[in-house]
Amino acid sequence: MSAEARQITIAGGGTAGWMTAASLARFLDKRYRVRLIESDQIGTVGVGEATIPQIQLFNQALGLDENDFLRRTQGTFKLGIQFVDWLRPGHRYIHAFGQIGRPLGLLPFHQYWLRYRAGGGELGIDAFSLNASAAAQNKFTRQVKPANATLPPMTYAFHFDASLYAKYLRNYAEQRGVVRIEGKIEQVQQRHDGSIDALVLANGERVGGDLFIDCSGFRGLLIEQTLKTGYDDWSHWLPCDRAMAVPCARAGEFTPYTRSTARPAGWQWRIPLQHRTGNGYVYSSRHLSDDEAAATLLANLDGEALADPRPLRFVAGKRRKFWNRNCVAIGLAGGFMEPLESTSIHLVQTAIARLLTFLPDGEPRQADIDEFNRQAAFEYERIRDFLVLHYKAVERNDTPFWDYCRTMPIPEELQRKIDLFSTGGRIVRHNDELFTEVGWLQVLLGQGVNPAGHHPLADQLSAGELAEFMNTIRAVIQHETGAMPTHAGFVAAHCA
Repeated sequence: MSAEARQITIAGGGTAGWMTAASLARFLDKRYRVRLIESDQIGTVGVGEATIPQIQLFNQALGLDENDFLRRTQGTFKLGIQFVDWLRPGHRYIHAFGQIGRPLGLLPFHQYWLRYRAGGGELGIDAFSLNASAAAQNKFTRQVKPANATLPPMTYAFHFDASLYAKYLRNYAEQRGVVRIEGKIEQVQQRHDGSIDALVLANGERVGGDLFIDCSGFRGLLIEQTLKTGYDDWSHWLPCDRAMAVPCARAGEFTPYTRSTARPAGWQWRIPLQHRTGNGYVYSSRHLSDDEAAATLLANLDGEALADPRPLRFVAGKRRKFWNRNCVAIGLAGGFMEPLESTSIHLVQTAIARLLTFLPDGEPRQADIDEFNRQAAFEYERIRDFLVLHYKAVERNDTPFWDYCRTMPIPEELQRKIDLFSTGGRIVRHNDELFTEVGWLQVLLGQGVNPAGHHPLADQLSAGELAEFMNTIRAVIQHETGAMPTHAGFVAAHCA
């Protein structure tokens, strides 16, 4: 095969398929030929999508112009996720991107904040976050670094229309040599050793390949229906298994953040785009009917619904192998983590990066496949734990759904994290797990997990030094936030 271009065949388009195709087109040379099969008859899951800051790295790697990307996808900016009514009705907090305060000596900022609070300080942890303060005032700026070096630079992500993003990346990929094949896959042919040999379309066309990428969504046409890989079901920890999604007319605040509002049997998302607002209700079918979910969703929109609610069904979990034989599952074909922390597109992004790291130059080697699968499983499991924390650490006892979540057993690793934080505010991050110590901090505090004390080294500051330290950071944040334009004003000026 060394004299011929190696064939990589992607089954399925949508966000996952075209992100994969665009990346392969960008980083692989003429020794590889990339083809993508999709059918206009098969819809994609993509609705309004929220992301996390790592999406900037993906777009930068492709060389995309940020303003052009936002214009083409009706995109807006995102400083974090606001959680409403999760701990208890009437309570809210924000998981903001970026750093909080600044470290001092050997300790992270939050240890000093814990001492400050224990001494009667009234400001919440969000008062020391540039992102949280800007989000609270619906402000945004794309600054490289604040004028005062006390603060780290602004960290942000995006909201955008996923179907428009897929079209944008399709154009990018096709300009760089990716061949799109229109058609519905009717048959998957296998070799004698069980690996995939070719995909046969409804018109009889046969599309072969050396490596196959399954981007077929929940059904996992190659990884599951053909290769029988198996699935780890996590619905006992993440009980929501349905969603209703509907766009509505833009109304209300043009927020630079995603909103997640707890409902009687799950939660509702709100994602502000330039041309509309994306909404959805993620819920447990054991505790709520589809009709009730649709009615609740429609009753809690900012503006007029622009379509009928669209139902989605899923099972939280992951494939037992993401790479099986000569097939790699990317996106929903590999697993599903509900979009509570906006990780769906990020999991596509990391799967692509991992694929490029372990890209075979001939037949895939088992050692590479095993390490790919180990890293992917670790990533999914740590994200799972972070999501479970939102459901478990609640005071709500107002519905059977929340009673179940509050009392359910949880993964051992998550329990260790809660126990460590509950005693002295310690947060331990292992290897390359996605969510940072600052992310865990905000959600643990927001969900009512309060440490019994703080690190003893935080007591080495005098009361006056502690007050000066806290006041200086707060004053800089207020100054920087005050100088920012509104989110709406910034979008209008740069990427409308």
